Formats: sequence, C-alpha cells, structure tokens
Amino acid sequence: MAKVIAVNMSEKKGVPKSPVEKGYFEVEQGLVGDAHAGSWHRQVSLLGLESFEKVKAQGITDLEVGRFAENITTEGIILYELPSGTRLAIGETVMEVTQIGKECHTGCAIKRITGDCVMPREGIFAKVITPGWVKPGDAIKVL
Repeated sequence: MAKVIAVNMSEKKGVPKSPVEKGYFEVEQGLVGDAHAGSWHRQVSLLGLESFEKVKAQGITDLEVGRFAENITTEGIILYELPSGTRLAIGETVMEVTQIGKECHTGCAIKRITGDCVMPREGIFAKVITPGWVKPGDAIKVL
C-alpha cells in the first residue's frame, strides 16, 4: 500500500524542508505556509523513500525526510513512472501530476548539502484539485 511518510515545509526556497504534523493543501496554492505554494503548475512536490535509498546506496547517509525539499515523502509507489495528468487521492486531497522531474538550477543548495539531488530525475510535481489535510500514514491511491 502506498502511503505518506512525511509532510514537509520551508519558509524559503532552495533549502531542505522540515517535517510537520500535518499540512493543509489548498486549490491554486499547494501546501499552506510553504515557500513553493502559489498559483502555478508545481504547487506540491513529492519524492519517494525509494529514491532516498538510491542516494544512500551511493554512500550518502545523512538523509532525512524533506532533505530534497519535497513537500510529501511517500513510500510504496514509483512516482516518476506516473504520467502527467494522473490523479492521486492523498489524505483528504486529490492532486494531479503536472510534471515529472525538473531542471536543477546551478548551485543547487540541496545538491551541495546531500551530494546528489534526485528531484530532477525522480521527484514529481502536482497541483491541488480537491483541498484538504494530509498527514503521515495517509494512504495514496491512483485514481
């Protein structure tokens, strides 16, 4: 079963995010209070623990949830295999995948901190279709 491992946020862009008890995801915004929230196609970022394990296998061990600046850390679903347009029920929300991966900007703080940034290859981005709360342990279902 696919599930949420952590909900993470930060007040600044380009830095790792910190886990929170739960997060409210708003239509046309994303995670309320997060630096990346706003009316654009990358409102919410998701990354799987499976991707963390690939980086750990390279010998990088200081990895915690939110380290790659993802809003939602998942387990049990290969996110980067989902096509754009896929809808996911996550907690009380419905989100739609809008982008797989991204271009990593020069001097990426995450890459400097972790040694490798998997978001450009394996992270996905989504917009909020149905608002609501998401917390660790919530199921993730492909609709």
